[in-house]
Amino acid sequence: MSEHTHLKQLNGSAPHCGINGEQHKEANDDKPSKEMVQQEDTWSTARIIRVCTLMTPLVMLLYEGCLHPSKPWTLLGETSMLLWDWTTLLVVLIYTVLQGVLYHLPFGQVEHGGKGRDRKFLKYNCNGLQAFVVSSAVLVGMWIGGVFQACLIVDRIYSLMCACYIVSLLMATLLHLHRRQEHPSNEVHTKTGPLLQDFARGKEINPRIAGIDMKQFFMVRIGFMGWGMVVLCYLLAEIERDGRVSLPMLLVVTFQLLYIVDFLVDEASVLPTKEFTQEGIGFVMIQGEYVYITFYSSTPAFFLLHRPLQISIPTAILIGLLYGGGLVIYYFSNDQKDRFRKDPSDPAFASLKTIASPTGQNLLVSGWFGLVRHPNYLGDIMMNWAWTLPCGFSSVLPYIPVLLCTNQLRERANEIEEACQEKHGEAWEEYCRRVPYQLLPYIY
Repeated sequence: MSEHTHLKQLNGSAPHCGINGEQHKEANDDKPSKEMVQQEDTWSTARIIRVCTLMTPLVMLLYEGCLHPSKPWTLLGETSMLLWDWTTLLVVLIYTVLQGVLYHLPFGQVEHGGKGRDRKFLKYNCNGLQAFVVSSAVLVGMWIGGVFQACLIVDRIYSLMCACYIVSLLMATLLHLHRRQEHPSNEVHTKTGPLLQDFARGKEINPRIAGIDMKQFFMVRIGFMGWGMVVLCYLLAEIERDGRVSLPMLLVVTFQLLYIVDFLVDEASVLPTKEFTQEGIGFVMIQGEYVYITFYSSTPAFFLLHRPLQISIPTAILIGLLYGGGLVIYYFSNDQKDRFRKDPSDPAFASLKTIASPTGQNLLVSGWFGLVRHPNYLGDIMMNWAWTLPCGFSSVLPYIPVLLCTNQLRERANEIEEACQEKHGEAWEEYCRRVPYQLLPYIY
């Protein structure tokens, strides 16, 4: 797996390990076993240093490559863009504090997650959608009122990334120091290891500060919501420059905002995921949310801002159908899986074929899971391609995120299948025989 991924599938929107009623651990189960909580792999010092020092510069270089070929390099060229700006640092800090305040708003639902060391269920404020609406309204309101200019964000994009990197360091340091004052509701990830390993990967699973679950905060409020705010700024910047929104930009931003809103509507689905219940939170994850999710995921919109193009209405319709089809497959396959897991005896499943597993569970072998073994991943991949295709084919750079995303979901599917093979044995082999395609019907 890569150091961090931006997909809902990997970052929490859908149960990663749920296939036909199978998932590693429900959020309201007992505390994970020692084996489950152990780190899956110990990173080498060299790998930690690479991720901690190169992630942000590489995203900057990707953005630099997205500039129009006629423009000089702004990062390394003679017109070197300012990499540090106290104003952008203040913007990042204000946004972070604002999201902390909005977390405590009496809106949304309070969900129960796993149990802490005190054996009590952890509570989570799931009001990300309301917080995103408020944040977006404030941004657009300031823009309409002339208080805010989106082009300033674009002009200072590298200093904004640097500010996010610095704030990530500050937050990771805060969590590392906070670990020394353990709260009974906080899960310790693994045994204490080398200082660099602890700082980068994190030791606590559910650290809480000022009543805020920090992992939920960074995953949802900083990562996904930050991504939405950035692409919204790119759209507003295009309006400032051209007086209108181009069709490709409209498609990209609309598709990504719908994807983000869908995640926020079902924010509680992040609670039972592997990243949330079994992995610690350290600098790698925090930097990933501030920089990787926020800016890397918005690469197609940044590309179109600097390399505008036009597409025909029929092309736009075809791309829209690709996104809509992916959304339908993603939503209904996850819904079918979740409902079947909760109540396999539901009359709605009476016509669906199943395979009995030695575990006592049944594996769906028809419906969405008779099409491919991971239809939810197929839907996710289709949506990611749909918001990249409006960039055209003049450069491979905007396709880097979707290519990596496709490969990451393929790897995750393989991981899930190994776990299912171990648990279900011959039943899983029979399922794979009857549904031979993993992600793409008749192809893969």
